[in-house]
Amino acid sequence: MNSVSQHPVIIIPGVLFWDGLYNGMKQALARYIPQERIAVVPVTLVDWIGFPPSPERSTNRVMASLDRTVRVMHERFPGEPLTFVAHSGGGTVALIYLLEQVFQGDVYHMRHVVGTLLTLGTPFVTREHYAKIKTDFIRQWLDRRFFEDCRVVSVVGNDYHGSLSGTMVERVCYHFYQNVCGKGAVSGDGIVPVESCYLEGAEHVTVSGVEHLPTPHTRWYGTTEGVEQWVHLL
Repeated sequence: MNSVSQHPVIIIPGVLFWDGLYNGMKQALARYIPQERIAVVPVTLVDWIGFPPSPERSTNRVMASLDRTVRVMHERFPGEPLTFVAHSGGGTVALIYLLEQVFQGDVYHMRHVVGTLLTLGTPFVTREHYAKIKTDFIRQWLDRRFFEDCRVVSVVGNDYHGSLSGTMVERVCYHFYQNVCGKGAVSGDGIVPVESCYLEGAEHVTVSGVEHLPTPHTRWYGTTEGVEQWVHLL
């Protein structure tokens, strides 16, 4: 337990997931870090979809909520570097926030208070339309100097292989992976393939025994067993 960083942690939900789904992750992390040092960015399904629907603006809405959380945690723990733990597409939102470049009219300048971005099943390479808006922007602005200021760790599960001639689970994985990276016969966490989580300049870690979706009765990144796979990387 002493080997786990005690820096304050901000959990960033994945696309189409809301903050309540991450209470279990917060509780699991609280086995290692005092609970008052952990915050979940308040995000709703409406933030991702918009009302009226405007999913192309979802990143801006979530970044605004993230910024409010960052400022609260920075004020609560002055002088301590914050750690972002971002799930799925929340990882690309977090990275855009940290790039300090204007994205669809919005820009933030709080990278100096963040020491680490740890992503869980975040696709940095994707063909999906709204996700590609983010990854194209990251590809445009990210350079090696960024990693001098902020450590980035990309974690992804590799237990699930896609195969059209395999089990039902393998066939489903094949289609998910193909939708993300254009190839289905690869390994990943059941939704995102390992190779899509590659980001040049980041640390890359594959883990086993975890799934992508925060659904009941599954062992995903945010369960006690899932957190055990990556908590030492904080």
